[in-house]
Amino acid sequence: MEELIGKKLMTVTATGKCLMIVNIGPHHPSMHGVLRLIVTLDGEDVIDCEPILGYLHRGMEKIDENQTIIQYLPYVTGWDYLPTMFTEAITVNGPKQLGNIQVPKRVELSRMAFHLLWLGPFLADIGAQTLFFYIFRERELIYDLFEAATSMRMMHNFFHIGGVAADLPHGWIDKCLDFFDYFLRGVTEYQKIIAHNLIFFERVEGIGFIGGEEALNWGLSGRMLRASGIQWDLRKVDHYECYDEFDWEVQWQKEWDSLVRYLV
Repeated sequence: MEELIGKKLMTVTATGKCLMIVNIGPHHPSMHGVLRLIVTLDGEDVIDCEPILGYLHRGMEKIDENQTIIQYLPYVTGWDYLPTMFTEAITVNGPKQLGNIQVPKRVELSRMAFHLLWLGPFLADIGAQTLFFYIFRERELIYDLFEAATSMRMMHNFFHIGGVAADLPHGWIDKCLDFFDYFLRGVTEYQKIIAHNLIFFERVEGIGFIGGEEALNWGLSGRMLRASGIQWDLRKVDHYECYDEFDWEVQWQKEWDSLVRYLV
């Protein structure tokens, strides 16, 4: 790494410009995650950026080599502390499909909590601080439901091959349905706040264009890919879980900018 920075310094010296090389991350208030950027600045202009990845790798695959799937499940719930239910689900889905095991359907609260913790910090980063506090209000209610079902607000270790660790407690489904009714009103409130925030639109509209060909070449997926005009959603393509039983369309846009990625 030092050699890489040294080469950049020599390049800067050769050009005769007064440039500055700054390390951002991997542990830095401006970074949401373990990413390091070696940034070359000409005043306030970024003229070069070298992303350094890999800080999140913790050898989980190596640990799995000496564990059964049942022993390994408590590890996978910590892969990503935001959508912890997903990491558990994908681990048990393989044996479930191989053994043709039918399991009960569960709601997607984990995806909702994950999106909330994306939306709040994203808006805070671009100067719209208010909604950051609003999303934690709903996220805490989702975590209350998780805690009632799994005894844990995070890192649940709830999924098992053939189902889940325990059945839902009495009254849990009614509380969950009540939350959905409340959450729909919350989403309407979010939209009103964002729709009248000029700072938000100035900092996302017409900025960060990524076309479909670029998105495919860069290996983008999910919402990033669909916001680049590519109608691709694994829930439709792979037909996993129970998505085929619902009437829904793939949400995609072709304007390619940061605003569209938010909308998707």
